[in-house]
Amino acid sequence: MLARVFSCTVIGLEGVIIEVEVDTGQGLPTITIVGLPDAAVQESRERVQAAIKNSGHYFPRKRITVNLAPAAVRKAGPAFDLPIAVGILIAAGLLAPEHIDKAVVVGELSLDGGVRHVRGVLPMAATARQEGFERIFVPDVDAAEAALIPDLEVVPVPSLSALLSHLRGGHTLQVHPTVDPDEDHPVPVNDFREVKGQEHVKRALEVAAAGNHNVLMVGPPGAGKTLLARSMPGILPKMSIEEALDVTRIYSIADQLPPDTPLIRTRPFRAPHHTISHAGLVGGGNWPQPGEISLAHRGVLFLDELPEFGMRVLEVMRQPIEDKVVTISRAQGSLTFPANFQLVAAMNPCPCGFYGDPVKECTCSSSTVTRYQKRISGPLLDRIDIHVEVPRVEYDKLRDDRLGEPSATIRARVEAARERQRERFAGSELTTNADMGPAEIRQFCQLDQTGQSLMRSAMAQMQLSARAYHRVLKLARTIADLAGSRCIEPAHLAEALQYRPKLLLS
Repeated sequence: MLARVFSCTVIGLEGVIIEVEVDTGQGLPTITIVGLPDAAVQESRERVQAAIKNSGHYFPRKRITVNLAPAAVRKAGPAFDLPIAVGILIAAGLLAPEHIDKAVVVGELSLDGGVRHVRGVLPMAATARQEGFERIFVPDVDAAEAALIPDLEVVPVPSLSALLSHLRGGHTLQVHPTVDPDEDHPVPVNDFREVKGQEHVKRALEVAAAGNHNVLMVGPPGAGKTLLARSMPGILPKMSIEEALDVTRIYSIADQLPPDTPLIRTRPFRAPHHTISHAGLVGGGNWPQPGEISLAHRGVLFLDELPEFGMRVLEVMRQPIEDKVVTISRAQGSLTFPANFQLVAAMNPCPCGFYGDPVKECTCSSSTVTRYQKRISGPLLDRIDIHVEVPRVEYDKLRDDRLGEPSATIRARVEAARERQRERFAGSELTTNADMGPAEIRQFCQLDQTGQSLMRSAMAQMQLSARAYHRVLKLARTIADLAGSRCIEPAHLAEALQYRPKLLLS
């Protein structure tokens, strides 16, 4: 007898409907799985057989062939355990095939018949709805995640026995209610009001947040660079529902969705250690998985101790910073992951950390300082819009009990500037000033005579590249948006120019 059950797998960031065909015939009792399965899918033979027996159901002692179609699509992971078990029971005549009609089934089985968590449930549920399925059976722990997709019945399955009882009309499993994604925005852990001093750095980060610009902070150890970076998500605009679903999908596929958090509402903050490999940063593996830059999508990627990262690791970031996506090619094919992150980097000016410090003397030689700073290539520095120095904090500021400006107040100004940008770019795919290309810069970043004269002098004195010229104009446009100005004034341009690199020794 032939049985068909529909399931789903994830390729890149998208789900693909898989038809699980089960055929039973005469011959030695065995299970054969075909259709380009990986090792985890092949091992489902033992899990399915033990789960059916330990659930108190009959396992047919026949020759069983399981085909996962389409055969050209690679199948990975244990999510096919539950549909294979259901297909075997249908093929054995223990379950009517119409009971599973217009449904998608996913889930890993334990040996006692329990249904365990699987990754990628959110894109699977979205694909099921797009393909016209009416319901999806998912592990109990993943039901809230799948319920984010409207117009789809999500049935939580705690065990194989519970699912069979439900399909036979016995104890009915309750459909999980649709999760309303429009909930309160969580309060950020770090607040700018707790940061003592560093007003000019806070201003630079406010400008960066308003226009989605990249930032590099340079200063001695203990000046507050890490605290400032960790406070950055608190001044970024609240994520829209579309952005939240976009981020949640990536975390679901990477199997990093926090427990009891079906929808991520806070902007991601990723801070990988400098020993990370380039595959860990941009993504990779035999079958590519998202890296840190994709996990930071719509949020902040913080690289502390920037020169300590491997040169190859830093250089592979150049293309994703420009294109906002990363494409990883393998012999089996290419996958593209989103990488629209905001880079916030921090570093010491030298190996000892005190070059240029007015209090503590630097112990590094000039050649050592130059060699240390040149670990970061010019092309990468050129892609960072804002370079800001973070000096040591004086005692009087540290002992002052007065709090600074709270993050909520700064975020209100940032959101107002972002709203001006959305109105400006209405009808296009652009959302922030950092996304502008040469055509948009020519249209929206016009300078008056004074501004042109200032920019001409800056080009000659600071030896700006064409990319740096455009980045200065985009930064000046953001500063003007924060000020509520329709035009870029000379003061806005002057502030943008002061954020250019001053790092390397002459």
